[in-house]
Amino acid sequence: MGKISLIGVELAKEGLEFTFVQPLKECSGCKVKNVCFNLEPGRDYRIKSVRAKEHPCNVYEKDTVRAIEVEELDQHANVRYSQKIQNGSLIILEPVNCDRFTCPHIEACNMMHVREGAKVTIMAVEEKLECPKGYDIRRVKVE
Repeated sequence: MGKISLIGVELAKEGLEFTFVQPLKECSGCKVKNVCFNLEPGRDYRIKSVRAKEHPCNVYEKDTVRAIEVEELDQHANVRYSQKIQNGSLIILEPVNCDRFTCPHIEACNMMHVREGAKVTIMAVEEKLECPKGYDIRRVKVE
């Protein structure tokens, strides 16, 4: 069985993939906050199922949330390629510090949802990404 969390009714659709960023300060007094925040910050999830019952929430647009069952997705990172980037290598994640705001990879390359300095093992070097600045960026599956 996957983890249970809550999400706004507008987003509560099977198959939706999202990154859990972090708990919100506005939710500190909510009585169901532990259900919302039992996910790991920076992890990617996919909604497996949506429950019908709605719960009140002051943060989401329609003021209601639904319970969802989620599954963790494989973790990926965008890294500058070097000879250290091989299957089985242990690396420390560092952002590219890119300023091309129109690039579709800017969040992943700047590691906006990943703890900087995290040590990870490269499980697979998956693809070379198109980089508007000309960097050799690779998408890698990490653990």
